[in-house]
Amino acid sequence: MERAERRNQTPIVEFILLGFGEVPELQPLLFLLFLVIYLVTMGGNNLILALVVSSRHLHTPMYFFLGNLSFLDLCYSSSILPRLLTSLLTGDRNISVKGCLVQLYWFSIMAATEFWLLTAMSYDRYLAICRPLHYAALMNGRICGQLVVVSWISGFLLGIIANSFVFQLTFCDSKEIDHFFCDFSPMIKLSCSNTRTLELVTYSDSTIGALVPLLLTLASYICIITTILRIPSSTGRQKAFSTCSSHLIVVTVLYGTLIAVYVVPTNNTPKVLHKMFSLCYTVLTPMINPVIYCLRNKEVKKSLRNAILKLVAFGN
Repeated sequence: MERAERRNQTPIVEFILLGFGEVPELQPLLFLLFLVIYLVTMGGNNLILALVVSSRHLHTPMYFFLGNLSFLDLCYSSSILPRLLTSLLTGDRNISVKGCLVQLYWFSIMAATEFWLLTAMSYDRYLAICRPLHYAALMNGRICGQLVVVSWISGFLLGIIANSFVFQLTFCDSKEIDHFFCDFSPMIKLSCSNTRTLELVTYSDSTIGALVPLLLTLASYICIITTILRIPSSTGRQKAFSTCSSHLIVVTVLYGTLIAVYVVPTNNTPKVLHKMFSLCYTVLTPMINPVIYCLRNKEVKKSLRNAILKLVAFGN
């Protein structure tokens, strides 16, 4: 309340996303960089989707989840990068309060859904490695569909609960958000409303949406690693680990950068470094997901080669 009393109570209608505007000379280079990242992200994830749909070899639970992850990454990137590219191209860093809230809303939904979807993928790998004889019965098409639906519903519900409070906030005094997208923490600092209830709701929301999936994923991988270490032959251990290594890399990168941004104290952390960590989970992770799965997965590479040969044959 003291913060609200100190501020100018005139509500503002737009924010200024400072982004990477510290060095104007770098804006064209940054535009080209993020444009390439966006095009690679869209191309790579659309390629994964096309392969999963068209190739019969990939009609398995693991690739069903991978296809959903690629679709999610397409939505994830499209909620942030087009606005950033427009800002870098035109120099217009203004965004309406409603537009900022909508971006935050979709970003939070996609993030929560991805946490739960990655948890479902870790459960799939747990069953494949730890309970291979029961895998077909425990991970059938109906169960896969239910896990994906639950992931999306959980993401939407968690996003709606938290953002219903955010939409009631009044913003005043400063317009500047020192970030490249409308993230929760920088926005809340500009609010002249009482945010105690919102912070409590957000804490509970984050626990359910991020901490619980992380703990479930860790539990799955503890069981997976324990089972792999019990395999007598090194070839068998290597083969078993290769089936989950791609997913493990994606999970490590995503949660590692999130912890660096939201958990590690940032009082002495330079703002530029904070933005770089944010770039990892908002921009780079959706781009590298298809790269990791394509480079480290023989079945995906085989399906890709077959698709290319069919296109060449069709062209001839």
